[in-house]
Amino acid sequence: MLRTLNIENIAVIEKAEIEFNSGLNVLTGETGAGKSIVVDSINAILGERTSKELVRHGADFAFVSAYFSDINETVISRLTELGYECDDGDLLLSRRISAEGKSSCKINGRPATVSVLKEVGHLLVNIHGQHDSQALLNPDYHYKFIDMLSDNKALYSEYKAAFSELIKIRRQLKILTAAEDSKDKDVELLEYQVNEIEAADIKVGESDALTARKKLIDSSEALLKAYNAALSALNGDDENGGVLLILNSVRTEIDVFDDYSDASEISNSLSAVAEELEVSKQKLESAISGLEFDENEREAVEERLDLIFKLKNKYGETEDKILEFLENAKEKLELIRFDDTKLEELNTLYDEAYEKTVSLAEKLSEERRKTASAFELAVKEQLEFLDMPKIQFVVQFEQGILSSNGYDKIEFLISTNVGEPPKPLAKIASGGELSRIMLAIKNIIAANDTVGTLIFDEIDTGVSGRASRKIGLKLKSVSDSTQVITVTHSAQIASVADTHFLIQKDFDETATYTRITPLDYEGRKRELARIMGGLDITDAMLAGAEELLSSEN
Repeated sequence: MLRTLNIENIAVIEKAEIEFNSGLNVLTGETGAGKSIVVDSINAILGERTSKELVRHGADFAFVSAYFSDINETVISRLTELGYECDDGDLLLSRRISAEGKSSCKINGRPATVSVLKEVGHLLVNIHGQHDSQALLNPDYHYKFIDMLSDNKALYSEYKAAFSELIKIRRQLKILTAAEDSKDKDVELLEYQVNEIEAADIKVGESDALTARKKLIDSSEALLKAYNAALSALNGDDENGGVLLILNSVRTEIDVFDDYSDASEISNSLSAVAEELEVSKQKLESAISGLEFDENEREAVEERLDLIFKLKNKYGETEDKILEFLENAKEKLELIRFDDTKLEELNTLYDEAYEKTVSLAEKLSEERRKTASAFELAVKEQLEFLDMPKIQFVVQFEQGILSSNGYDKIEFLISTNVGEPPKPLAKIASGGELSRIMLAIKNIIAANDTVGTLIFDEIDTGVSGRASRKIGLKLKSVSDSTQVITVTHSAQIASVADTHFLIQKDFDETATYTRITPLDYEGRKRELARIMGGLDITDAMLAGAEELLSSEN
C-alpha cells in the first residue's frame, strides 16, 4: 500500500509529505485548496502524462516520490521481470519534471522509463474519478472483473497452456503449408543462407574483439613509427650525427677546460643528460624489438570484419541475430523437407489441440457465466444500497474468436431508467454513476483484487447527503481489505475515515501555498462542521459533527 507521498513544487504545493495509513484515508478542504493537485501528483508518480504547467511558478523543477510497503507477489514478480529488485516488499517510485517539461523517473533508485513506471503504477494503484473510468468503459477489461471472483484459476491456467500449444502447432502448419507452394525455391534459398552463415563460423562478440584488435594494430604501426623516429634522432644517420653523438662531442670539447669550475659543472650536467638519453635509447630499442606488426594479420582482420558486416546487413544487426536467423532457417528447412506424412501428422495434432482448447474454452465460459449471474445480483444489491435502486446491471456474453483469454466477449450493460433496455456503460452512465458502479464492484472483488491502493476522487459529486453516507460506508467496507484514499466534499464520507487530512491554502505577499495536515479528533470535528455549514462554525454545527463522528464509527 501507499505509505508516504512527497510532493515538491507542484502547482501551489511548495513542499508536502503525506503519511498515509491502511484503511480509509480522506482528504478534505475548501475548493481550490489543492486537493486535486494531490491526485495529479499521484498520477504523475504512476507514469501518467504530465506537462510543464504542473511545475510551480518560479521553480526549476517539480518532484514527487511515493513509498509503498507490503507490495504483493504479482508486483514483485513483474518488477523482477523488468530487472528491478524488490525482495523486502518495499518500493520507492520517484519522478522529476523540469520547467521545460522533461521527465526523469526512478524505481528503487534505478532509472526507469515513463512507460515502465506506468506499467508498475497500474499494478499498485487504481485511481477512479469522474473522468478516470477506463477499466469500466473498456469492455476488453470486463472479463478480468469476472475472473477475479471466479474459482477458475486452475481451469484458466490449463486453458492458456492448451491455447499456447495450439498456436505453436498452427505456426508450424503455416510454415509447412506455405512451403509446399514454393518448396524447391525456398529450399535453394535456405540452403544458401545456412551454408553462408555456417561457413563464416560466426562467434558472438567476434566483431567487437576484431575491432579492438584492429585498433591495436593501427596503434602499433603509429607507435612503431614514433619509436623509430625517436631512435633515429638519438643515433643519427650517415649524414647527420644524432643527439647522443653531438652531446658527447660537445662534452669532450668542454672537458678540455675542466680546470674551470663552471666548465666542470657543465660537463657533469651534460654527462647526466647523456646517461639519461642512453637509458631512453635502450628502452626504445627494447620496445621496438618487442613491438611486432604483421601487415598480413591486419588484412585478415579487415577482411573478417568486412565479412561480418555484410552478414549483419543480410541476416541481423548483431552476431546473436545472425545465429538466431541461422537456427530459424534450419528449422524452416527441416520442416520443408518433411514429407506429406509430417503434414498429415501436424494436421491431426492441430485438430486434437483445437478440440481440447475449444472444450476448455467452453468450460471456462460456463464457469464465468455462473460467476456473472451471482455478480449481477451482487452489483444490483450494492447499487440499491448506494441509492441507485432502479438500475439494471447485466453481464453480456458473446462468443468471439479463440484468444489467450478464452472466446468470451464480455461487456457490462446498464439501464438507469425503468423500461429502457440495457446498453453499454460508456453510452449510458454519468460520471457520478460510474463512480458508484466502480465502488460497488470494488466492494465485491476487494478481497481478490491484487491492486493494493484504491483512490476515489470526489466520488460524492452530485449525490445527496443520504447517498453520501452510504458511499462512505461502502468505502469503509472496501478499506477493510484494500487501502482506500478519497478526496471528498462530503461530511458523511469524511466522518468514517480512519485517517483524515485537511488541505488548506495560505498566502503571503509573493505567493500562494498549500498545507496538508493530519487531523486529530477535535480537528476533524471542526472540519466536518465547516463542510456542513461553512466558515462560521457554530456550537450546533460542532454538535452535529460530533454526532456524525460518533454514529458513523
